[in-house]
Parts: sequence; structure tokens; C-alpha cells
Amino acid sequence: MLKWACWTCFLCTDGQVVHTLPEGAPVVGVTILGGQVFVLRRKERDQVEVYDVITYRLQRCLTVPGALGFMDMTSCEHFLCLYISDHIVQSVHSLGLQGNATQWPVSDKPQGLSVNAAHNVLVTCGLARTIKEFSPRGDLLRDVTFPDDVIHPWHAIQLASGQFIACQGYSKDFVHRVSKISEDGLEIVQSHGEMSGSDTGQHNLPVHMAVDNNEFVFVVEINNRRVTLLSPTLNYVRQVVSRNQVKWRPHRLYLDVHRRRLYVADNQDHHSTLTAGRVVVFSI
Repeated sequence: MLKWACWTCFLCTDGQVVHTLPEGAPVVGVTILGGQVFVLRRKERDQVEVYDVITYRLQRCLTVPGALGFMDMTSCEHFLCLYISDHIVQSVHSLGLQGNATQWPVSDKPQGLSVNAAHNVLVTCGLARTIKEFSPRGDLLRDVTFPDDVIHPWHAIQLASGQFIACQGYSKDFVHRVSKISEDGLEIVQSHGEMSGSDTGQHNLPVHMAVDNNEFVFVVEINNRRVTLLSPTLNYVRQVVSRNQVKWRPHRLYLDVHRRRLYVADNQDHHSTLTAGRVVVFSI
């Protein structure tokens, strides 16, 4: 009972800005690995900036060889490596902490990335409407197709139960929502949102998520310029980050459960082209 009471108190606390990393090239990924913050920017070299997780001081930069276009980044604590999706060469880049790199083909345009409990990489392919599960070495293990009414998924995360949480909806799509999907991908178990909008029961371009240890879901929405918190049954809980707390439009996020920090990639866009970015760190 005490544990739940503490957790409820945690949920009621508004997000507060504690730090902002420097502005620069657009940010398309942020994660934590080995006590360091990794920020992925769209530029020709030194694309991965590495910051200390306590002081937020820049430590070094890593270059991703052979990269042409970035969509997302995630990390694996077990194998101590980063995974980066590249929609132009249709590959996933694997990058070690010292900069050693490999890549493997996806054979579709990859978008969102996540790592499941088996330490495998889940690649969401929006146009193909599939989740591709790869081993850490890049072997394709399975291909899960989304239900027919899940159009243009951006990002998927696998829960301990084997079910998936996925967000969907391109700019011109009618449906913008977050769904819990069965392990075989055949049916939607629960969902939140439908027609795009800004009310508490709606989403507008939900493109990226984070799930905590209790399966609460953090959803970043580009057009609503907010981060929304959903319960494990995908009911609305509250707004974690509001439009007044970001300078531009949020695109990616990472949840540091242990330190209660939420990292939000905030990007400026001009005619649908990202022109600048930064990471805002929130205490939640």
C-alpha cells in the first residue's frame, strides 16, 4: 500500500525543467548508457554527443560511419551499445561505447527503435506496418504485422507480457492514437485516442514513447507540443510536459526511471524540415 501511495504521489508531480543541453543540429534520439547521456543529431560527423549524466558536461563525440539519415536511437545496457535507425540506407547501426560500429540491413525504412527483455532490437517500419525483431548481431528473428486498422505506426515497445505498445498517425492521417497490441500482432487489446486533436482523449502526431517499470506510458506529441502520461490500461493520467515548457516541438524522449528524469528532444522545424534542436531535461 505504501509503495502505491508513493507512486501515486510521483504521478501527481508536474515535470520541472532542471537542465537544457546546448542548441545545435536537430536531435533525433536521446538515451542513457553506462552513466552517460547520448544525444543523436542530424549532421555529417560527430553525430552522437556524450554528456555526463550528473553534470551534463560534454565528454566527447562519436561518428557513425556510413550513416546518411537518422530516425531514432536506443540503447542496450546488457551489451553496452547504441542502436541507430537509418531510413536512407534502410539499416540499423550498432555503435559501441568506444565508437566501434557495425550495421545490418532492415530491407524497409526503419523508424522507431526499442530493446525488449530478451535484449533484441525492435524496429518499427511505418510504411510496411511491421515490427522487425533482430538479434543483437542483426539476425532477423521475426516479423510482426500490425492489425489492419493500425496505419503508419511510428514506434513500438514490448511489455513484459509480450504485448506491444505502439503509437500511430502521420500528419494527414485521420487516426492518431496509442494502442496495446497482442503479442502476435493480430488484435488491438486497448487504445487511447482516435481522431487527431488536442483534448485529453486525443493525440496529434504521437511519434515516440517511453514505458516505466509499472507500464505507465509517456507519449510525445509533435503537433500538440506536449508529453502525455497514460496508465497501464491506456487511460489518460495527466500532461507531463506542456507546450509552455518547450521552445519548439518535441520529437523524441527517454525516461531515466532511477533518477526520475525525462529527456525530451525539442526541435525547430521550417516547412516540415528540422533546422535546429536541443534536449530539455525534466524532473518528474
